[in-house]
Amino acid sequence: MQILYWILVFLGTFSAMEFMAWFTHKYIMHGFLWALHKDHHHKDHDSWFERNDAFFIFYAVVSMTCFYLWSYEAIWYCLPIGLGIMAYGAAYFIVHDIFIHQRFKLLRNANNWYAKGVRRAHKIHHKHLGKGDGECFGMLFVPFKYFKR
Repeated sequence: MQILYWILVFLGTFSAMEFMAWFTHKYIMHGFLWALHKDHHHKDHDSWFERNDAFFIFYAVVSMTCFYLWSYEAIWYCLPIGLGIMAYGAAYFIVHDIFIHQRFKLLRNANNWYAKGVRRAHKIHHKHLGKGDGECFGMLFVPFKYFKR
């Protein structure tokens, strides 16, 4: 029975991270920390790294804290929470940085309905260069209208 709880907590955490990514992107990255996110929408540097890359550190610290609490404080649900956060971070990195922005030249030929919808939604998001008037702040679950055409 414990494995069922573990799986439910992991899947719940992974799913909740999409909401957290949307919320963080809309209200923090396009809000009071726009100065860190701005270079992702409007390149003003020659480096492979962006100031925007600093945002991953927050969730990495939360995930590592969960691993610590599981390992040293024996709080069982912290392991699936930490793994759910880490798995979402890996999925986000693969979809956003590798697939969409091609920071590594991989997954260039993915052309199924999901890939097209996610690319389309992200392209619409990036057509706005400023911090306001944005749309489609999620990453893995985007509105169905982006899958039509």
